[in-house]
Formats: sequence, structure tokens, C-alpha cells
Amino acid sequence: MRKTTARTLLAAALVLGVAGGPALTPAFAATSQSVVQTSSPDLSAVIAGLPRADATAALVRVGGTEGSWQGSAGVHDLESNAPADPAARFRAGSVTKVFTAATVLQLAAEGRIDLDRTARSYLPDLIPGRYATVTVRQLLNHTHGIPAADMPGETVEEWYANRFAVHTPEELVRSATAQPREFKPGTKQHYLNIGYTIAGLIVERVTGDSYEHQVERRILRPLGLRDTYFPGTDPEIRGPHNHGYQTMKLDDGSTGLRDVSVWGTTDGWAAGDLISTTADLERFTRVLFKGGVVRGPLLEEMFTLPQVPDLKSGDPAAYSVGLSMKKLGGREVWGKTGGRWGYNAAIASTRHGERTLVYSVNATDAKGQDMNKTALRLMVAAYGLPE
Repeated sequence: MRKTTARTLLAAALVLGVAGGPALTPAFAATSQSVVQTSSPDLSAVIAGLPRADATAALVRVGGTEGSWQGSAGVHDLESNAPADPAARFRAGSVTKVFTAATVLQLAAEGRIDLDRTARSYLPDLIPGRYATVTVRQLLNHTHGIPAADMPGETVEEWYANRFAVHTPEELVRSATAQPREFKPGTKQHYLNIGYTIAGLIVERVTGDSYEHQVERRILRPLGLRDTYFPGTDPEIRGPHNHGYQTMKLDDGSTGLRDVSVWGTTDGWAAGDLISTTADLERFTRVLFKGGVVRGPLLEEMFTLPQVPDLKSGDPAAYSVGLSMKKLGGREVWGKTGGRWGYNAAIASTRHGERTLVYSVNATDAKGQDMNKTALRLMVAAYGLPE
């Protein structure tokens, strides 16, 4: 989940007026209404009234041994105002990292990747000497000290103008590793995409196969995730999808919403380009937490936080291999959020699957500094207030 302090989450939750987690009921079949009517008032109240200034649509699934609930709200697009499609595909953003981490851990279980071996030993032609000691585990838990790649643009308007630019992972890695390190590897944590870009290239180097095909044959096909795919250089979302909108300056100089559904994601690759559905991500989350994707001791890598401070806040590290942890409603909740322009997504679960949450929120501030209000409300409604 996005790195936000408990104090900030608590303040936001109180402002939004959301109470603790709801009593859940069996899943209801979809109706013609944009909000599925259930007896779970907190969750349904969160998404009622969409579209709002912060989000135009929301798709939500809550499951686990404590019960289940499904709901959708908002619109397919602002032109037709047709109800949001609850089965729509969306950009999952950094939820991709969970799939990448799981793939690396599977290869580690097979003895093809050693988490304590250096990234340079796998990619000697790409990782320079200044990063010679960075290990695979440090790539995955964001303690590597490699800065972000230097990407053109500083505003959403500039990034939008370059939305069809194609970036190769090698280009991104060379840009990042040409810069001085942020800190000595293993001493701090800084959440960035670059570690997962390098991890994706390591997958390709040790398998002699594409990263995308490895994830497909190891995770997507075995779990039957038929609506989940990697777009490559295609900037469109294939199949049914609710449009994403972003607040920005428009051509006439005013500030408003622009349709950003078509936007290339090659800058994300193994760190953030996955497209999926709530049904597929719910299944993935359920099987992952039961040990059906990563098996044995290596699964614990996903539930082990490094004992280092966050680079910016100084708080204890919140990211493990692939996941992050936040204490909500008195329990540890593990998961991952993701953001691409116009889309926020998340998977979350208590450690043993008592309660899972998957959502897609078509957020108009999807890559803002703060967590989207609708997304925050959903997280707190499902699990309770942060500690």
C-alpha cells in the first residue's frame, strides 16, 4: 500500500467520517443499479454518489472467511453516463510488483535466482560498479539505494504530451544507475519502480524468456486469470473498461477532467504495467496468501519487513518483498496499491485471508501525493481505522 503515515491516514479517515470495518454479507448478484444493494452500509456508502470530484467510478470486492461483498458505482464514461461495468478491465499500476516478486520467488525456489546474490552478477553488462553490492532481495524490498530513472517532464500536462513515448527497461536502468546512489544498500528504504525493472530483466536473463511470458505461464494461466495481461507498447486497454480521467489544464487554459484511458505504460513494465479485473485480482490475492503461488519458506519473504528506516520519513520500513503492511482496525493488513493516470487499484488481505479487499477506483488524482479519498474510505471501511 502507498507509504502514508498512520497519523495522516487517521486524520483523513476522521475527516471522511468512516467508521470501523463492516459486518459482511454473502455476495449479491449484480443488478441494473450502479450500486449493488447490500446490508453493508459502510462500503456501499463509500461508493454511493459517484461520480465525484475525486473519482468517476469504483469497483469493489471484499472476501475471505469473514464473508463477502461486491459493489460498483459511477459511470462507464462521462459522455454517455452509462453505469460503470463491474467486470471492466483497468490499469493495476504497482500491483504488478506483486506478480513480479512472486515470479522471482518461484525462480528462487527452483534455485535459478539467489536472493542474496548481486544484481550485477546476473546483469554485468547493465549494472555498473557503483551498484556492485546490491542484491536481488534489496531490489525487491526497496533497500537498494538506486535512484529513479530520469524521465522527461515535471507536470501532468507534460507527461500527457509524452504519453505515447516508448521506453525500454534497459534504457530506464541505464538512466538510473548513471546517477549517484541515494544511500548505502541495505541501510534505508525508498519505494521506487527501478528495483522491479531490474528484477524483470533478471527474470529474462536467467530464463532466456520474456518477463511477460514467465508471469503468464507461472501465474496467469495456472490461476485462470483470463482478463489479466501485459499491454506491451499498446497504449489502449483491450476489452471492456471504464474510462479514466485526470484533472489537468485543458487546451483552452481552464482546469478540468481529461480522458486519459489511452496512455502508454512502458515506463512501468515489470513495476507497473499490468491490466486486470477485480475478479482476477481477488482470485490471485486469495491463492497467494494461502501459499498457492509462492510455496514454503520463501513466501515469508513477502511478509518480512526490513529493519531499516524509510529514507524520507524516518519511519520503520513498510515494504516487504512485493507487499506492504499497515495496521488497520487492530490487525496487520498486507497488500499493494497501484496508480496509473486515471486509475487507482489495490489488493489487500489479513495475513491468513480472513478478509480480503480488491478495488479499482477511477481516480481523477491517481498519481497525487496523497491517497485518493474514495480509495482511502474503502480501505478504512473494509478494515477499520489505522493505529
